[in-house]
Amino acid sequence: MYSTVSDFITEWKHEAALTQRILDSLTDESLQQQVYPEGRTLGRIAWHFVTNIPEYLTEFGLVIEPIPNSTEVPAAKQIAETFKLLSYDAAKAVEEQWTDETFTQVQNAFGRQESNATIFMGLIKHIVHHRGQVTVLMRQAGLNIPAVYGPSKEGWIQMGVEHPPL
Repeated sequence: MYSTVSDFITEWKHEAALTQRILDSLTDESLQQQVYPEGRTLGRIAWHFVTNIPEYLTEFGLVIEPIPNSTEVPAAKQIAETFKLLSYDAAKAVEEQWTDETFTQVQNAFGRQESNATIFMGLIKHIVHHRGQVTVLMRQAGLNIPAVYGPSKEGWIQMGVEHPPL
């Protein structure tokens, strides 16, 4: 749990860097990958969690510019570049607009009373959840998966381990 703005910013920047590596690995062709015919595409999932950042922050009291035309999934490079800008803008907004005391304040979040620290942890978890979905679809699309919390299949192979330990 975050008790200070600094705590949140540290975690935000760490998770943003991991997410950026995933988004930088997308290709335009991979954006159409789906688990099943009616399911969201990889591009739709990635664009959803990227464009959700300003919506989420605004909902809970921060001022940050929304993404224009957020309903249309852009090219892979634009998804990655938009995330890079938004993750920076989000950190800046929190640093400039909130204080350590703000993180302890409680407000209604999705029908529950939550501290702002818990609400912002929810934003990170939302991104991590969808990042996991994106990596599965990337694997199905034949893309290499960058390491996130440990080596991916490709990372293990580069280390000379054909079958990672169980």
